[in-house]
Amino acid sequence: MEAAAPSRSRRRWGDLFEERRFLAPALIGPAVLFVGLLVAVPLGLAVYLSFTNATSGSLSGTWVGLDNYIHAWDSSNFRTALENTIIFTLASQALVVVGAAILAHALLRPFRGRWLLRFLIVLPWAAPVALSTIGFLWIFDSQFSVANWTLVHDVMPGGGHLYLYKPANWVLGVIDDLPWVHTGKIDPFNPPQWLGQATLAKLSIIAVQAWRILPFATVIFLAGLASIPPEVEDAARMDGATGLRKFWHVTLPLQLPIAIVALLFGIVFTATDMTVVYILTNGGPFNSTQVLTTWAYQTGIVSSSLGQGAAVSLYLLPALVVVTVLMLRFARKVEIG
Repeated sequence: MEAAAPSRSRRRWGDLFEERRFLAPALIGPAVLFVGLLVAVPLGLAVYLSFTNATSGSLSGTWVGLDNYIHAWDSSNFRTALENTIIFTLASQALVVVGAAILAHALLRPFRGRWLLRFLIVLPWAAPVALSTIGFLWIFDSQFSVANWTLVHDVMPGGGHLYLYKPANWVLGVIDDLPWVHTGKIDPFNPPQWLGQATLAKLSIIAVQAWRILPFATVIFLAGLASIPPEVEDAARMDGATGLRKFWHVTLPLQLPIAIVALLFGIVFTATDMTVVYILTNGGPFNSTQVLTTWAYQTGIVSSSLGQGAAVSLYLLPALVVVTVLMLRFARKVEIG
């Protein structure tokens, strides 16, 4: 009888821990603790520093209230960084959504070598951001640019090469409309300075950001397309919905919730990214490509004004929170509907 009592006690404790009210907190507790230490503590410190005049070498300072936020808003470089952050994010994500939709539909069909193409598409996402951006630094180099070589040299149908000293109206018809071409010529001895001219530098950053997020969005789009039951496709085909009509009335509504999730992640990844801009242009030329993350780094670390740098970085927080809430609510409404 005495041996049975501890056994019943252990069984009672075991049954108690298997209940949902105890098991759920026990399983999710370590993750919450990890996220709290990794995110909440640095965020709380940044909020505190943004209200002080703290400098590098010290995590404390005199309370200054909203002075750092007001000073940041009055800076023309800050407004440029805010504008660039919005433009880079929206433009790159527009390219990502369109490109991911096209690639996902193409990769869903069986064809020879599909696994290799999928591997090559996912590879940019697996590569370290800094390493791949350094590769683009060479691609856009002022002297050894592969992009410039492609613009200057063209393989003609006869097998020779055409040096574009005259307007290229049959090779690359868009060249004459590009912002850096005022004379209708591509001079091989004075090629476009992709990272040295403001407009070209912005276009380069947008292209790299889109290239970086495209694999992630493509995988999500593929998962969304694969989750559509074959019966839906068969029913649409029997009703005469093919091509664009099927995409607009069947595929798009079913894929919209997961596409919104992909877009949300892309917006967050791009808006909070510092690596691409820092490596490609470091905010130049003349601070024309600064984004909020790089400007916060320049202000808080390089200029040793931790309080002002924290205030600059925190301008992103409310905007991203609003975007996240609106997009998730929209995705839920679409899914319920």
